[in-house]
Amino acid sequence: MCSRKRSIGSFLVGFLVSTLAALAGRAEAGTELYVSAEESGEVVIVSADLGTIVARVPVGKRPRGVKVSHDGKLLYVALSGSPRATPGADESKLPPPDRSADGIGVVDLKTRKLVRTYSSGQDPESFDLSKDGKTLYVSNEDAAEVSVLDLDSGKVTQKIKVGGEPEGVTLRPDGKMVYVTSEEDNQVVAIDTRKLAVVARIPTGPRPRAIVFARDGKTGFVTSENGGGVTVFDAVKNKPAGTIKIEAVAKTALGPRPMGAALSPDGKTLYVSNGRGESVAIIDVKTRKVERLVDGVGARPWGIAADALAVYTANGPSNDVSVIGIRGGIYKVEKRIPIGGLPWGVAAYDRIPPKSGTGD
Repeated sequence: MCSRKRSIGSFLVGFLVSTLAALAGRAEAGTELYVSAEESGEVVIVSADLGTIVARVPVGKRPRGVKVSHDGKLLYVALSGSPRATPGADESKLPPPDRSADGIGVVDLKTRKLVRTYSSGQDPESFDLSKDGKTLYVSNEDAAEVSVLDLDSGKVTQKIKVGGEPEGVTLRPDGKMVYVTSEEDNQVVAIDTRKLAVVARIPTGPRPRAIVFARDGKTGFVTSENGGGVTVFDAVKNKPAGTIKIEAVAKTALGPRPMGAALSPDGKTLYVSNGRGESVAIIDVKTRKVERLVDGVGARPWGIAADALAVYTANGPSNDVSVIGIRGGIYKVEKRIPIGGLPWGVAAYDRIPPKSGTGD
């Protein structure tokens, strides 16, 4: 009898321990954020739910653009050997670039280690991944080019001249066109992904940064840092279709400086990080109007990502990541997670998707 009681007791203890471990694992594995720390040369993995750092992965010099593979197993990160410079800096006084440091790093998200670095052309900043997961389209800022990187062979198969200081790179949802912003020329360049040729140049507001498409792929939105707004364009005719002006609510030195952009999972809302404006704009995709600004986000929010429950921003000078919760249509900064290392880009991936509910 005593033996039976002991076995039952052991079973209950074991069951409790395994259950608690599973719950802890679930909490750890909820929404993970992958933040590029430009100054420290790391990708910082963060648990958005717990507000804690899970791991720091050394990747190389000046990590900026980040993107999770379609299957969630890998993280791609743009690395650059070009020296970092503040806006308006005299580039002739900067140290020479280290071209051997240029590339696209690959982080295995299970082992949390850098497993490979692809050659990617000069000074990569941003990129997008083809629908089949076999090709990266990479903006090479110093070279005014886009490199087409074949992931199977590990080689750049083509370089396409686009415009001065290319930055944002986004594929149209159908995968047939890839669009690249040119900060210097105030335009978006459209490239046919089959012909690998420029087919259109679309004027934008001054200093365009990021590109996001509406769900149906017919409309594109381009952040304009020096224009204080978002250029809307027809992605079928490749022509401008209006401007969404972002007006400041709280006073900041420069006002809204639109930088990064992300679309909500339901496709109804566009989120724009406003850089030195220290805010995030909430824009209705259908009406093309700013519904509200979330102030007090952090110093110069740049990289931005979103899921159904929150918006996430990488805030460079304040060295943190903000979690802006979405509850019943109300947006509130719930956490500011210290990161260090000058956060630049952020990608979000839900390791255990919620079974129901959107938080809206």
